[in-house]
Amino acid sequence: MPFYKQMGDIPRKRHTVFKKEDGSLFREQVMGTKGFSGIQSILYHHNPPTRIIKSALLKNCRVEYEAQSDLAPRHLRSNQYNEKTDAVMGRHYLLGNEDVLIGVVNPTEQMDYFYRNGDGDEVLFVHHGTGKIESTFGTLTYKPGDYIVLPIGTIYRVVPDVGESKLLVIETNSWISTPKRYRNAHGQLLEHSPFCERDFHGPEKLETHVELKEYEVRTKSRGFLHSHVFGHHPLDVVGWDGYLFPYIFNVADFEPITGRIHMPPPIHQTFEANNFVICSFVPRLYEYHPEAIPAPYYHSNVDSDEVLYYVEGNFMSRKGIEEGSFTLHPSGIPHGPHPGKAEASIGKKETIELAVMIDTFRPLKVVKQAHSLEDKDYKYSWV
Repeated sequence: MPFYKQMGDIPRKRHTVFKKEDGSLFREQVMGTKGFSGIQSILYHHNPPTRIIKSALLKNCRVEYEAQSDLAPRHLRSNQYNEKTDAVMGRHYLLGNEDVLIGVVNPTEQMDYFYRNGDGDEVLFVHHGTGKIESTFGTLTYKPGDYIVLPIGTIYRVVPDVGESKLLVIETNSWISTPKRYRNAHGQLLEHSPFCERDFHGPEKLETHVELKEYEVRTKSRGFLHSHVFGHHPLDVVGWDGYLFPYIFNVADFEPITGRIHMPPPIHQTFEANNFVICSFVPRLYEYHPEAIPAPYYHSNVDSDEVLYYVEGNFMSRKGIEEGSFTLHPSGIPHGPHPGKAEASIGKKETIELAVMIDTFRPLKVVKQAHSLEDKDYKYSWV
């Protein structure tokens, strides 16, 4: 989210002397995107962020996709994953392509290492649970309904509270931002946007660690997971400023756009990235034309795949799905409401559904391990 933020202590002028009490220098790090032409922040460390004392290749992270099968709607039930794990090593990927990986994780354990994605931004949507994200930019606390946006290269770890916990995971090799059509030439959100800057929250507290012992940072890059061990705590930043930092947007702050007749899915758009978008279906009033049909019309996915992750409520156009379900409606064939759903929606005043939609502009593939979650009769459920 491109707006300026400052935390902690920084020098009056960038790229100038900034000394500790003992006379030694803090180490300045410029962290930016698109070379030096994208958004960036400047961080000031107690130690050089390059001071690695051990390095190792941990494993291949590439997922295996199924062979091409018949073109049809798909339904995956992610609630069958329920093991105790941490927020990174326990991720189950279900769908993906050259631009994005989509999965879930049930983080009940605290990470005993730190992590950074060196390939692109991440979005963690909190379905269940509370906790905190500790990062180089500071600490963020999270709750259900939060979209946690983590920029590429951010070192962090997830510390969940005790209790039920589930995250929808979206990883990309590009940058996540709010839709361009909702921002003016200066990056400010416009009046007709379904959210404003007040709804986006950066780190709440900068906690600077100066401990000198071994800490592991696991880095995902180039399809592999790497281990980097430092002789100092990686969250040793005393201050930073800029436009690049992790932030949280809660889906309850999304203000739905409505009309007299059914509005198309772009009104639900919340974020965009290279070749895909993220949308939020939230509780809202239905259309108010006297003869409106609130259920969506049948439409053809001629150049995009549509994924829906069902969070809670009664999704008015579908039957047979459950909380934690994923549906994939691929490009090339039409899709729409289940039989009877259009008729049942007439005259209804509102919906209490909550779901996250991901539309991709390159075909998605199903990960092999996701076959055990599949409802194989879903594709025939319109008969």
